[in-house]
Amino acid sequence: MTAAARRRKSLRWILGGLLAVILLIGFLVTSFLRRNEPELFDSMEDHFKYGSFGSEARAGVPDRLWRVLPEVFPDLLPEGPGSGYERFGFLYEEGRSRPIGTSFREQPVGLIGLNCAVCHVGTVRDSPESKPQIVLGMPANQFDLQKYLNFLRAVVKDERFSPDKLMTAIEKDGPDMPWWEGLLYRYVVIPKAEDSLQDVDKDFEWMDSRPEWGPGRVDTFNPYKVLFEFDMDKDETVGTSDLPPIWNQRQKAGMDLHWDGNNSSVSERNKSAAIGSGASEESLDLESMKRIEDWILDLSPPAFPSEHIDRSRAARGTRIYEAECASCHAFDGAEVGNVEPINEIGTDRERLDSFTSELVGKMNTLGSGRSWEFSHFKKTEGYANMPLDGLWLRAPYLHNGSVPTLRSLLFPEERPATFTRNYNVYDFVNAGFVSSGAEAEKLGFTFDTKLRGNSNVGHIYGAVLTPEEKLDLLEFLKTL
Repeated sequence: MTAAARRRKSLRWILGGLLAVILLIGFLVTSFLRRNEPELFDSMEDHFKYGSFGSEARAGVPDRLWRVLPEVFPDLLPEGPGSGYERFGFLYEEGRSRPIGTSFREQPVGLIGLNCAVCHVGTVRDSPESKPQIVLGMPANQFDLQKYLNFLRAVVKDERFSPDKLMTAIEKDGPDMPWWEGLLYRYVVIPKAEDSLQDVDKDFEWMDSRPEWGPGRVDTFNPYKVLFEFDMDKDETVGTSDLPPIWNQRQKAGMDLHWDGNNSSVSERNKSAAIGSGASEESLDLESMKRIEDWILDLSPPAFPSEHIDRSRAARGTRIYEAECASCHAFDGAEVGNVEPINEIGTDRERLDSFTSELVGKMNTLGSGRSWEFSHFKKTEGYANMPLDGLWLRAPYLHNGSVPTLRSLLFPEERPATFTRNYNVYDFVNAGFVSSGAEAEKLGFTFDTKLRGNSNVGHIYGAVLTPEEKLDLLEFLKTL
């Protein structure tokens, strides 16, 4: 072989090798950019608390950035007990670096999203000295979603939200971060996160003109109006309502769901909640959702502590319940799951009016062409009669959480104009969370029933009962 031929052969090997390296790099880069790997859990309890259903697509915050935001912006955190994200009512378990209700997915960098548990895991204490009991499926009575959203809105408008300041905190928090990931964060991830958080700020500007939600409450459908590009400058509706429990879903199949009974499909209700939490039609993780949907079919609430029930009164209350309440609220009641007209129930109508006929049409376009496309949303003219399983842990009561205890629900004249929410010590006598007193007021949120969407009027069924009969009924309701 001549020298020239040998050189040509060597050149072909070199070029071939370079091409292989380029293809390998291209493959690795493409694989990285297409990465979509959620953190997985074998335990259903852990999957419910920490698993991902795809909310990171629209609402995810880069993991390393999310972890340092409370350290960089401590002055923007709300006042309250705990530190960091605990200030918003996020619940932490021992040994976990992330709170309940947050999920992790590499897409392609690690992102933190929210899942079902952020709204459907709460705590209860027997006394101020007791350790909080975490209850899966109950309303997240201490979580303040609005303050969390407003924190994200505030940090992105702060001059400290810069690659230099944020990278200093990120590198301190994770000194083992690879150099290439540091470059990626500085020049790609943080600028992209800034754009995303600016979108969050714009998408939730409508909140600023409405009363503060408070912990354990959310405006479910006004965010959907933003998603569908409604003109929120022309929409003044207040849709704030309490977070509901999600127990015993199998027994609720076919009932009118959501507070106003606007959908009768458990599956659609679950998926609409996931999309409302940040998932997109494309990112919705159907396999993960199916695991959650199947699990909550038979998830049951804990029983009211028996030592706090007057059994004699409860026995008498059974007959009163059957006569006055069961038709609307027992699982086998003739009217359970049906919508009660607003002029009959008489409760605050703001939540009802916020879900408009125009929005119905848009909601039924979700999932078009997919196996799960929506078709069950409808406009109603009232609120749905709900079964009362786990009633004791649903406090405060009515759809907007405007009545603190079952006693004050049964005695309308005792309903307070203002009271404290967000305190998890339980009042076993009156059946509800302690809503007054120095400690509750120090740690809690003042709920004002005079504000729009907060009225405590209506649902005065049983008005003909005597005080003694109402107390008997109260004892029975504790057993549900």
